[in-house]
Amino acid sequence: MIDSLLGWIIFLSLFFVVLSILATIYRLVKGPNASERMQALDVLSINIIAGIAIFSVFLRTTAFFEVILLLGILSFIGTIAFARFIERGYVIDRNSSD
Repeated sequence: MIDSLLGWIIFLSLFFVVLSILATIYRLVKGPNASERMQALDVLSINIIAGIAIFSVFLRTTAFFEVILLLGILSFIGTIAFARFIERGYVIDRNSSD
């Protein structure tokens, strides 16, 4: 009984994460400006990480932990690069030594 209840809870949480991903994709496409689209992209990556984690719990495996870590690192680097682009107008300065 408890195992089937836990399965339903995991299934419902995965369903709500997918709904959140769909709403975030809508905001990503319809966002009014670039910074709000970047925030939507950040939220999308967090939701995808949560979805993979829930799916990993559903399958009772730890095989997806590396994927979660990789997505987290890439999301962080992308956010920092975009913030630097908004601040300075470029990401990598090839003429400076800093």
